[in-house]
Amino acid sequence: MRALIMAGGAGSRLNLGEKPLIPLCGRPMIEYITDAFMAAGFEPVVAASMKTPMTMNWCRVRGIAFCKAEGKGYVEDMVESVLGLEEQGSLFICVSDIPCITPDIIRFIFASYQSCGKDALSTWIPAKLVKSCRGGMPYRETIDGIEACPAGINILRGDRIGEVQNECSLLLDEPRLAVNVNTPSDLAHAENILRMHTSL
Repeated sequence: MRALIMAGGAGSRLNLGEKPLIPLCGRPMIEYITDAFMAAGFEPVVAASMKTPMTMNWCRVRGIAFCKAEGKGYVEDMVESVLGLEEQGSLFICVSDIPCITPDIIRFIFASYQSCGKDALSTWIPAKLVKSCRGGMPYRETIDGIEACPAGINILRGDRIGEVQNECSLLLDEPRLAVNVNTPSDLAHAENILRMHTSL
């Protein structure tokens, strides 16, 4: 099963070059996501754009599959990429700026998807966990009675990518999914968590 990593945005809020390649503890941020999916048993495919040419070069060097989207927006690039891949089954869709995600989290999300019996699954985190600028997002929902924000990782059916899919909403009280890197303080917070959970 594939995991489409969305990496076509300019990352202008950080102003540190291509966002997927911003170094965290000496490694590009996107590498944490691709490594986590591979370790969990899924095939990462990076959706880049003209805004992230060096990210495409990084994929070439690493032997990681990638596709080039138009860079029109997250949803537009996602649909374009899934159609271009001619994906007929289920696949993960994941942002490229949640570097603290782990193989165990990915496996748990996939197991929850398998057991829910629906076409799609969206993953949410309690809004109280969000410390970055994502906490100011207007889009929130009440999941299981708790105010929640999107975690940036979902599972969809590729053959129904142009349709509204019947989905289950998974709420995870997982601080590592709350680290969405958009500001220098987010970057520092992510590095602290990564150092805590590795031998760095």
